[in-house]
Amino acid sequence: MPVFSPWDLPMPFASNHSNLQCFLRCITPVVPIRLLPKECNQTSSGYLQNIEEEDTIDGFTLSDLWHSYTEWSAYGVAVPIVLNNGGGAVVQYYSPSLSALQIYTTKPFSSSFSALGSMEKSENGSCSNDHGSGDEIYNSSSSPSSSNCSCLSSETTWDDDFATFSQTIDQCGYLYYQYNEMASPYDRVPLLEKINELGKHYPGLFDLHSTEVSPYSWMAIAWYPVYQIPLARNVKELSACFLTYHPLSSLSQGSKRGDISLPPFAVVTYKMFGTLWINPETSDHDTIICQQTAASSWLRQLQFQHHDFDFFMSRQPQKH
Repeated sequence: MPVFSPWDLPMPFASNHSNLQCFLRCITPVVPIRLLPKECNQTSSGYLQNIEEEDTIDGFTLSDLWHSYTEWSAYGVAVPIVLNNGGGAVVQYYSPSLSALQIYTTKPFSSSFSALGSMEKSENGSCSNDHGSGDEIYNSSSSPSSSNCSCLSSETTWDDDFATFSQTIDQCGYLYYQYNEMASPYDRVPLLEKINELGKHYPGLFDLHSTEVSPYSWMAIAWYPVYQIPLARNVKELSACFLTYHPLSSLSQGSKRGDISLPPFAVVTYKMFGTLWINPETSDHDTIICQQTAASSWLRQLQFQHHDFDFFMSRQPQKH
C-alpha cells in the first residue's frame, strides 16, 4: 500500500466536503494483483484447481488481502476529518476487527468432494449452517463455523428439497468457512490477529485465490474509533462507528494488472450524530440509506443473521 501522511489527503473546507466519503476511501483495502498458473494441482487448503485454456489468471490470494491490513491492525487507519463549519480538522484513527465472514468456493474440496457431506459442529454446539438465533448479546463468545454446505437457512434440512439445495449450490458455491463475531467490541482483537488465529485451523483463509472463491464470498469489518490527533474534546460526533461489507472474489470485478481495490458494497453506522458525517449539501444522506439497505438485502439473500448488523440497527436514531 502507498505510504503517505494523512495530511497529504485533500482537506477542503468547502460546503460540499464529505467526511463520510473520506472515511470510505481511507478504509478501502488495495491489494496487488498476482498471476496464478492454471494447472491441475491441489493447494494446501484442499482446493482442486481446473485446467483452463489460458495459462494464467489475474487476482489475489487471501493472504495478500490480510497483509494489506497489517499496519491498520497495529495502529488503526488514519481518517482526516473536517470539523463542523470548517473549524479545524483532526485525523481520527479507526481500529478494524473481523465482524463476519463467509467464503464460498466455486468447486468442491478434495477432502470432502461431495457437497452433501456431514455437517460439523461449531464451538457453541449448533449446526454449521445455523447463523444464530439472534438472542445473543455482546458478552457472549464468538461463534466460528464451517462446512461444505451452501447458503441455507437453519430451518433447512438435507432431505427437505434436494432440487432447492442444488440450485443454491449453483448460486452461491460451496461454503468453506463462515464466522460471526459476538464478543463485545472491547474484547475483540485486531483484524489480522483474528485471521492468523482462525487460519491455523482453516489454511484456505490464506491459500485461496480470489478467483477460486465465488462472488458470494464476503467479509464485514467493524471500525471503532481509538484516538485522534490533535485531541478533539467535546465532539461527540467523533464517536461514530462503522460496519463495512467487502467482496472477497475478483471474478465479478474484471481483470487488470497492477492493484485492485475492494471498496465496501454496503455500510451500516452507529452513533452517527449531527452533520459532521452527513453533510446536507451532498448526497451523504441518500448514500447511507442505500448502503444500509444493501447490507440488509445482502444478509437476507444469504440468510445470514449478522450479529453486529442487528446490534447497529437496533440503535439507529428514531425518527419522529
